[in-house]
Amino acid sequence: MNFTHVACPDMTELDTTTGADGKRHYVTPQGDKYPSVTTVLSLDSAEGIAKWRARVGAEVADKISNQASVRGTAVHQLCEDYINNVEDFKKGQMPANIGTFNILKPELDAHLNNIVMQEVPLYSHYLKVGGRVDCIGDWKGELSIIDFKTAKKPKRREWIGSYFMQAASYAVMFEELTKIPINNLVVAIACDDGEPQIFTGKRDDYIHDFIKLRARYEELHGI
Repeated sequence: MNFTHVACPDMTELDTTTGADGKRHYVTPQGDKYPSVTTVLSLDSAEGIAKWRARVGAEVADKISNQASVRGTAVHQLCEDYINNVEDFKKGQMPANIGTFNILKPELDAHLNNIVMQEVPLYSHYLKVGGRVDCIGDWKGELSIIDFKTAKKPKRREWIGSYFMQAASYAVMFEELTKIPINNLVVAIACDDGEPQIFTGKRDDYIHDFIKLRARYEELHGI
């Protein structure tokens, strides 16, 4: 499969800073320092993660989290290189990570094309956040924000509101910077049971929840 890439609006690479508390911030060309989308969204899951860590213990929790992070990074890289038509995109990758990527590959081949950008930093003065979008392109012929995820077990839609909030924020950032609206959101999950999960949603169904969470973050941590 060779993916078509269309003209991409120029985006400035953004500097990032990470504090001792692990919070990442993006520095805009104007000098504004905004928290990353994932940093803001961590508020939404903090309580659940704390309970899980208390249940399994810090050592086990750290091991699981690190393994998930490494796998997620590797699968994102495989997706990016494959969509960029890199011929030897699997070179140097662990077989297990290639296997996880292969779960998503048929969905990419069948539904994704006309790639606008991948792994590009975005920001919004309206939302006061920054982030790096996985992929923007046509999904089933409609311009979409596409986010790639990995999971040990299948997800239910009601469990992944934060994924849709993340994608919705990217849609707002992209439109603010380019004046090109995107309303369609795609969350593509590779599950360890060997089956892909493709969830779709609309920006306007999730962006208001993100705005509320961003306001809560500002109350706790400042701008």
